[in-house]
Amino acid sequence: MKAAVLVRNGDAEKAFEIKEMPTPELAEGQVLVDVEAFGLNFADVMARQGLYQDCPPLPTIIGYEAVGRVNSWAEDVSGFEKEQRVLAFTRFGGYATQVATMKEGVVPIPEEMPVGEAVALATQYCTAWYAAEEMVRLHEGDRVLVQSAAGGVGTALVQLAKHRGCYVFGTASTGQKLAYLKKMGVDCPINYKESDFAKVIQEQTPEGKVDVIFDAVGGNSVKKGIKLLDAGGRMVCYGAASMSGSNKNVFRLAKTGLGFGFYHPVQFMMSSQSIIGVNMLRIADNKPLILERCLIEVVKLWKKGVLKPTVGGDFAIKELAKAHHLLASRQTIGKIVVRW
Repeated sequence: MKAAVLVRNGDAEKAFEIKEMPTPELAEGQVLVDVEAFGLNFADVMARQGLYQDCPPLPTIIGYEAVGRVNSWAEDVSGFEKEQRVLAFTRFGGYATQVATMKEGVVPIPEEMPVGEAVALATQYCTAWYAAEEMVRLHEGDRVLVQSAAGGVGTALVQLAKHRGCYVFGTASTGQKLAYLKKMGVDCPINYKESDFAKVIQEQTPEGKVDVIFDAVGGNSVKKGIKLLDAGGRMVCYGAASMSGSNKNVFRLAKTGLGFGFYHPVQFMMSSQSIIGVNMLRIADNKPLILERCLIEVVKLWKKGVLKPTVGGDFAIKELAKAHHLLASRQTIGKIVVRW
């Protein structure tokens, strides 16, 4: 098989090399998938920059998701068909023409599902589903803040929140992204580069509070968000985009880390609030049946038209560096897909 191997940290032009690699050997409970395309996630950018602690030692093959067809499966696996079109959540290894992954991470998809929309469902939409449907139960009328709302997970969270009848605040960095948020139904789009999102929310709501915050930024964004939570409020943290691009600058990393703030359980008990962390890699490792449930549910909602991923970039494998630079620039809207 061929794979885009991460051989060094740093600039995307030098970080990856296309190499011939052995076909993965199937372990117990695994399915082998012939890959048509894979998706990019911000964790990939962090891994390339050497800032993602879960990344295996280099050289390695990163990547959390792929769309393709079933090649084969282990003896203890059943329920799949040869050449069946599937979406696969991968425990790394996604940047390859073949990937072996656990059966719970493989779900059939319709032939008509566009490949870019399909790869978005694996990591980004499962993250959103788990955060919004299992970690936080949204209700009609809830005031919800989605940070980085024009990104892949942000788009999914907005769609789920609007499906539940919530009033949604969404942050983004450009006029194009704000227009995108309005088109999705975001009630109050906020350009965080031009306005303080906390002040806007305080001015737009009677109590100046929200019920739920989904935060992929980290750092000071979390500290400011905590102050916006109403009684019973919940904040779900699923990323730390503010730490990207630091090139391992220990002072910037420390400043960003301290920016999260320090909290004690008593303050959350007194206000009946909570902070929840979501890491789908940990769920996949330790609770595979939850991952399977998330995959099945997001595919169901795609079929119903409730979820509609936006494809923000469609690249050939030779353009992998370009795709990485685009994602790292934070100028993307929706999902980036790379095809073999």
